Amino acid sequence: MAEKDEPIAAPPYTQHPAASSTLIKPQQRKPHDSQVTFEEYNYYAIRTREEEDAAPAPKATWREIVLRKKNAHESATHADFQASAERASEVQQASDHLVISDEEWTNASRAFRTASGGACFYLITTDVLGPYGVGFAMGTLGWGPGIALYTVFGFMAGYSGYLIWRVFLGVDSYEFPARNYGDLGFRTWGTTARHVTNVMQAIGLLLLLGQVTIQFGENISQVSKFKLCYVVCPVIFICVGFMLSQIRTLKAYGLIANFAVWLNMLVIFITMGVIANSPPNFAISTLGSAGSAVDPDSITPDDQGNYPPIFHYAGLPASSLVGSINGLLSGVLAYSGAQLFVEFLAEMRRPRDFLKAMWGAQLFIYTVYLVYGCFVYHYQGQYSFQPSYQGVSPYGWQTAGNMISLVAALIAAGLYGNIGVKVLYNNVLMDIFHTPPLTTKRGKFLYASIVPVWWAIAFIIAGAIPDYFGFVAIISSSMLLNLTYTLPPFFALGYDIQRHAVAGEGFDPLTGQTLRQESTVKRLMRGFTGGGMFQTAINVWHVLYFLCSLSMCGLGMYAAIVGMINAFKVHQLNTFSCRSPLNLNA
Repeated sequence: MAEKDEPIAAPPYTQHPAASSTLIKPQQRKPHDSQVTFEEYNYYAIRTREEEDAAPAPKATWREIVLRKKNAHESATHADFQASAERASEVQQASDHLVISDEEWTNASRAFRTASGGACFYLITTDVLGPYGVGFAMGTLGWGPGIALYTVFGFMAGYSGYLIWRVFLGVDSYEFPARNYGDLGFRTWGTTARHVTNVMQAIGLLLLLGQVTIQFGENISQVSKFKLCYVVCPVIFICVGFMLSQIRTLKAYGLIANFAVWLNMLVIFITMGVIANSPPNFAISTLGSAGSAVDPDSITPDDQGNYPPIFHYAGLPASSLVGSINGLLSGVLAYSGAQLFVEFLAEMRRPRDFLKAMWGAQLFIYTVYLVYGCFVYHYQGQYSFQPSYQGVSPYGWQTAGNMISLVAALIAAGLYGNIGVKVLYNNVLMDIFHTPPLTTKRGKFLYASIVPVWWAIAFIIAGAIPDYFGFVAIISSSMLLNLTYTLPPFFALGYDIQRHAVAGEGFDPLTGQTLRQESTVKRLMRGFTGGGMFQTAINVWHVLYFLCSLSMCGLGMYAAIVGMINAFKVHQLNTFSCRSPLNLNA
């Protein structure tokens, strides 16, 4: 598959060079107007890609990435674009679309596109870099299946990212910018697909925020040696975290995203050194270790208090398929960043550069995951804990890992909160309740007031479900797996079908009309087989990929629910309790 998707057919309409005389201009369209056809989106997308390709490639130096410095010419250009953006927003609020010129409308879109490929590399690694559960997953799967499945999941996550990138390039433009994941569903399959995608992404991001909140609660609880009431710990995290969510643009996250990557790497190196020279943290292995998931007898001490010796599985443990599936779901969480790729692409000056940043980040993440996970599993076996830095036995090193990782967790949670609230604001509040855009003062004030509510819901989740491992399995199987592995092939299938369904038809930029000669069903059938044998084989592959992912979702949900039921049989585990979920011996 080529990186550039050229128009399949060359109808006479596409020969007109400009859209200055379009009957209904893009700035006159309502947001998410169902009357805008795929052909119109694709026409403007091709124009935008040509303009981006003709412009000089941005040169991102280490100084620009780390210090976020711009040269004088770039700053002046961005200031002009920003002025146009403010002008367009003011006119939109006055409901006077006719006075927005074509140049002002496209410059308003350009103003939001400032991120470089280097910045996206750090944003991707910040979002999904958290290999602290890989050793645990290896313990539930065994050496062979663990390495194989992490490799397959990593590659397929990268492939899903490629599909998202390819569809984005074909439907995004300055005239009709694609700002979020739901826009891809809307422009390839329609309004229903957009609503389903937006709901799934909003719920997924909210649950991820709750997951990080649980993780922090356990961090501070362990640091305090369980003397601080557990339910207070997430409150501290919430108070700090929602302040970070006040940052409204991803560009502003560039510096702290860079910082978070190296904080995670520092925790990795610290725990590797400690794990190699000290025994596992036997006291907390009852809940959250690989042995607790697949074979509780393997971590149960004898009458004298002696714990069983460390051992490893070469293949899948025979005692618990449910536990192995739950361990596998940790791999889904590890590669769950694909749902945010559209938000990253929407703020890039040259979206074509995203592919290199994405594959580079995926390779980096995969290498770190596998090396670190195999190391932890080698030294701790069935006692491998999730998260791994809480599975070290010396209290001082537990504290170091907890405190460093919580700073990185705050940054990641800020990212989840930032995009999660954006999805809610842009796709629910603006569409249904007609709230003002985020570029206006009223919009900024309303955004700031929503953030604490979003974090309060995350606290309720964290307090109600203190079982971190079980909660990870629930969100991975229900939302993250579908967002990462089910939707991308579905969107790519719709995109390719509609591109190849054009035959003697097309969009006329002079009249703003799209000619279609057949019914929707006939066009879809023609589009499925219209690209030749190779394209048809790709379409079939995407159908199989979609169905297999849905099947895995069902199997994962079953295993996650069973695992959660078993976890709550531990009588010390309660909701909204002062007792820490790690203090099971109290």
